[in-house]
Amino acid sequence: MSRIGKNPITVPEGVTVEIKDNVITAKGKLGELTQEYSEIEIKLEDGTITLERTSDKKDLRAKHGLYRALIANMIEGVSKGWTKELELVGVGYRASNQGQKLDLAVGFSHNIVLDIAPEVTVETISEKGKNPRVKLTSFDKQLVGQVAAKIRGFRRPEPYKGKGIKFVGEEIRRKAGKSA
Repeated sequence: MSRIGKNPITVPEGVTVEIKDNVITAKGKLGELTQEYSEIEIKLEDGTITLERTSDKKDLRAKHGLYRALIANMIEGVSKGWTKELELVGVGYRASNQGQKLDLAVGFSHNIVLDIAPEVTVETISEKGKNPRVKLTSFDKQLVGQVAAKIRGFRRPEPYKGKGIKFVGEEIRRKAGKSA
């Protein structure tokens, strides 16, 4: 039995879950998410969701934990939401936003202007003496992670000086430079 898959999911107040035709839908105060599933039995009883697999095949064992994690992330997303923070480390690195347009100055000859999906709210934080930060918030964990990874991909942190775009709290492995 999958350790992750056998854990029940408790549905908090204010979240409604519907299971119909191999599609599970979660509605909450922040939004609505749907997820298709196959070959797994999902039961909703008394505010808890349990997942059971029909056989013990290898791909079913993998799907058991996967679908449990996806459904738990959906329910937490529509009730609390997900947040990712990025930090711009480098001299002259700046971030600003105008609505859903994020403007990044990260050492190229031109600024990078990125249109952010409407489901994700973007906020830029610039404090004197600290590195600029970009805060992404949404009810969809996959979408927040994808947008954050795309922003980080513009200027990955390099191992010698540590300059680049990194997640807040991310530890960068540093290398020693040339010694004369």
